[in-house]
Parts: sequence; C-alpha cells; structure tokens
Amino acid sequence: MNTFFCSDHAREVREDIIGTATNYQTYILVECPGPWSYDAFQSKWVPHNLRTLVEEVHRAKLPVRFLLVTNNYSHKVNYTTLLIYQKKPGLSDGYQKYEFKLPDIQQVAEVVRKCLYSKIPDDKTETNITRDILICTHGSHDQCCARYGNPFYFHSSAAIANLQWDHVRVWKSSHFGGHRFAPTAIDLPEGRYYGFLSQESFYSILTRTGDIQCLRKVYRGSGIIPTPVQMLERELILRHGWSWFNYKLAGKIIEQSLDNNTILAELSFEEPSGSLFIYQAKLVKDKKKTLQIKGSCNATENSVFIKYAIDSISLVCHKVATCHH
Repeated sequence: MNTFFCSDHAREVREDIIGTATNYQTYILVECPGPWSYDAFQSKWVPHNLRTLVEEVHRAKLPVRFLLVTNNYSHKVNYTTLLIYQKKPGLSDGYQKYEFKLPDIQQVAEVVRKCLYSKIPDDKTETNITRDILICTHGSHDQCCARYGNPFYFHSSAAIANLQWDHVRVWKSSHFGGHRFAPTAIDLPEGRYYGFLSQESFYSILTRTGDIQCLRKVYRGSGIIPTPVQMLERELILRHGWSWFNYKLAGKIIEQSLDNNTILAELSFEEPSGSLFIYQAKLVKDKKKTLQIKGSCNATENSVFIKYAIDSISLVCHKVATCHH
C-alpha cells in the first residue's frame, strides 16, 4: 500500500505554491457523474464523439482545458450542464462564461466544436450564477485529491449553503494540476487557483474578508497572467488587500535570462475608477525555496520545482482616471 502522500510532503517541506496556476484561453467544463478513470475523458459516461474532440484539441495544442465536473445533484437532473469560460482580451477580470443545459451528454461535442471553431451558439442558458468554484476530487488520478478534496468539497458546499448564497456553485472536478497542494481549487470566472485550503481560508476567499495574509500560503496564482508574473501579483495583493479582486489585470514577461535565473515581469492593473498602474519586478531564482520533490503520490522520481524571489519592484507608469462629464 502506498503511504506516500504528495500533499503532506509538500506541506512538510513548506513548498511556496505561488506561480503554479496554469494559463488557458478556454475552460470547458462538462457535467458528468463519476466514477472517473485516471484519464477523466476515458471514463465510461464520456461519449465517443467528445473523447475524439478532446484528443483533437489536445493534438492541435490549443490552450484549452477540458474538465469533468459533478455535484450532489448531477445524477438527479435530466440534463447535462456545459460551461465554457473564455478569457477576456486585454486588461481583464478573468473569463466570460457561456452556460448550456443540454438534454444529453452526447450533444456536448457539437456545441463545444461550434464554440471553439466558429461562434458561440445562441441557445445559451441565462442563470443567476456568477461564480463556479471547482475542487479537485479526482482520486483515481492522485489519492490526495480524494483524501483532501472530497471532505473539502463537503465543507465548502456547507459553507455556501450557510451563507444562503444562490449565485455560487461548487463542483467536484477532474484533475487540473497541482495535486500536491490538495485540497486545491479554481475560482471562475476570475481564473484564480488556490491550494492547501482550510475551511477558514476558503471562507475568506469566498467572502473576501479576514486577513489577506492567508493568501501567502494558499494562493497559487491567477491563470490569466504568465506563471512568473503571478509572484508579483501576490505581492501586490498583499499590499492592496481584498479590493485587488475588483481590478482588471494583464501581465507579461519582458525579458528572461537564458538560464532562467532572472526574469523581468510586468503587471498592469486598472482600478474600478479607471486609474491605471504598471509595475515591473525583477525576479531571481530562489535557491533556498527551489525544491526537488515528488510531484504526485505515484511519482517514481523527484521533479525540480524552481521558485523565484522578488529582487526589486518599481512603479513604471501611473495614469489617473480622467472624469468624463
């Protein structure tokens, strides 16, 4: 019996989890009850036409993430929810959501194909849902996601029920990376990733209240900006507090040394008032925090996870919003 738990180990060695949110243009979430196999789209309820489309998109190396999702009601309803989240261009607050309620999972592939290759179909479902939180519970992919993800899904569903919020949904999700940070979550439409979550930190993220410093331990980064720039974003969140979550962002890498030891990162953000700020940071490889550990429970060898530290931060541009009368 395998007694190595990658999530326990990552906590023991105090891995810094910032910079581990993956960048995708599009998330495609397909409601499909479990159990799911190791490769989720090989699961028995996934129709052949959808499996074929997923393989096709994967071969074309499109920046698209397909995930299976389910919740406590999935097996009780007579339709399949399909959620498509597409990244907004430029300075943005995340992704645009398109939701479909389809009579059958067989119809998912056709709708997805239209969304990816031509235009979004008109038969979208309008709902009052403004937030979808995905919690990885994909135990057949990594045992930590079952061990920590399942109880966490239960607690987070209860937390939302207690708040009596009907605009937030929590889903169990198939693997989206970073199982060594279980329980791990994606908060859409923002596209922010979290890990090592506790009920307290989840409540803070949910309500945007409490000590912002909790994000130092649980925030993996924003999926709409490049991974090294996520380090700079965390630093700015800790300075600005929860109001940061109302800003629009864009990030880029300006230059990178050949050995990747130094990176010049840039993050632009716009406040609701329209004021624009552009910060640059020099990031240097942090030898103390860079680790060689097993990335998953069933890994046979260690992987190297390079971590960066902020060497310097400077404000390079600040444009104050002008009043329009």
